[in-house]
Amino acid sequence: MKRVLLMAMLALLMLSPQAWAVNPDEMLKDPALEARARVIGKDLRCLVCQNQSIDDSNAELARDLRVLVRDRILAGDSNEQVIDYVVSRYGDFVLLNPPMKKKTLLLWYGPVIILGLGVVAIFVFYRRRRHGTVDATAGAVPLSDAERAKIDKIMDGDR
Repeated sequence: MKRVLLMAMLALLMLSPQAWAVNPDEMLKDPALEARARVIGKDLRCLVCQNQSIDDSNAELARDLRVLVRDRILAGDSNEQVIDYVVSRYGDFVLLNPPMKKKTLLLWYGPVIILGLGVVAIFVFYRRRRHGTVDATAGAVPLSDAERAKIDKIMDGDR
């Protein structure tokens, strides 16, 4: 029974997307260089999946980026040079943790601003409602006698 359970767990592990993300043919022979590639890969976003690093993604573009990172490492680039090279080709969006710049301020603070505006809107709505200032008929012009008579006629079915 333990053997069957172990086999089932291994089968589930092999179905996991992370289990197949970095293919053996992509790995570098030098363990130190492979470790560097893994560190860099964890900081780069898969442009297809967007919420996964290139090391965790099975997308073809993520595979291409993993190969590119390893090629740059083999060419002698430092970690920063590899990241700068990838950013120069794909922009700051390729970074899982993009830098704070003028161009990205709205991305960093936009959700907080929207949340704040929502809280203020809810506060104002409930405050007006509590004080009775929310009136659906505010600014409405009363009906004239002719309009009221026409409505009464329509309601009675005497068109």
